Amino acid sequence: MIDTRSISLFSGAMGLDIGLMRAGIQIEIGQDFDSACIETMRKNGHKGIAGDVRKISSAGMLNACNMVVGEPFLICGGPPCQPFSTAGKRLGINDPRGSLFKEFVRMIDEIRPRFFVMENVKGLMSSILKDEGGISTNTKVLDIILEEFSRLKYKTVYGVLDAVNYGVPQFRERFILIGSRDNEAIFLPAPTHFHIHQNANYRWKTLGETIRDLENVKGDCAEFSENRLKYLRMVPEGGNWRDLPLDVVEQAMGGAYKSGGGKVGFYRRLSYSQPSPTVVTSPVQKATMMCHPIKDRPLSVAEYARIQQFPDDWEIIGTISNKYKQIGNAVPVGLAKAIGETIIAIAANKAEVVVKRTRGTGVHDKIQNAIMVGGA
Repeated sequence: MIDTRSISLFSGAMGLDIGLMRAGIQIEIGQDFDSACIETMRKNGHKGIAGDVRKISSAGMLNACNMVVGEPFLICGGPPCQPFSTAGKRLGINDPRGSLFKEFVRMIDEIRPRFFVMENVKGLMSSILKDEGGISTNTKVLDIILEEFSRLKYKTVYGVLDAVNYGVPQFRERFILIGSRDNEAIFLPAPTHFHIHQNANYRWKTLGETIRDLENVKGDCAEFSENRLKYLRMVPEGGNWRDLPLDVVEQAMGGAYKSGGGKVGFYRRLSYSQPSPTVVTSPVQKATMMCHPIKDRPLSVAEYARIQQFPDDWEIIGTISNKYKQIGNAVPVGLAKAIGETIIAIAANKAEVVVKRTRGTGVHDKIQNAIMVGGA
């Protein structure tokens, strides 16, 4: 029997934690700076430590869950990689060693869990350090992150995973990094859902099958201004600003009309027949509108939560805007569950069937290679 007692940092509304728990990992304690997130944890029966992680000791974290160094199965979290100020070795304003990332590293270094999971925005993969003058250097942020974990003697594997490929009704790409203290054969979770599949259970999940039963149960919901609603009423399901009548487009778009970029989020009305676009921290921002497919309103808080796969009875505490933010910042439960199942399979040494035959396995190798962006 594997002891899966684990620790969560930067826990937010616990989307990552819920998925890991569904996979069989026991989250003993969470942590967050946002008091509303802590209230959400506690309201749903989970223990949470409030406050700045920089002021929380690893010993205090271990004591709170009655464990000792080396005993936790896993530490998980999504540390912000933006620094507060110019970092130690003057490597620039976006050096992750000047950010909360270093506190995540500190906890892993001092607690020594068997595994860790770090998630972040996909842009981290291509981010380049800038010097104090804002000039790009030749150093990648990711290289520094990997160096830090290599220094701790953790084997790592990383990549960008799209949640839609793991049963989540949403296109949402996240950077995922998994680490192993004991040099185990770690890998990223293989996709479980596909754009085309002969079995409906393994096809991408659509917005319609996810939220249609909620369309007449508005509940907590933000509001569009009357000016924006005037134009949104002209947009069909699945459309955006490009579907507005030609004689009103420029007026509706304002200064954005002549700007570059795709602008797909302007006056966007979602489609029931497709997965949702990435859920953002507010559904009413001009460039990232998330209007209901058939109702003249944004997605409600309950619909947001359903898309992120929170349990229907999971209570999000805070103002309406804070609820949207907590849900929008979360890791989708289905993606987190796939990550947890992968780690459990690795720990139990049951992740692979070793065979001599290689004929016919090429399709699976192709799928796996597609998600294995790199490793160390």
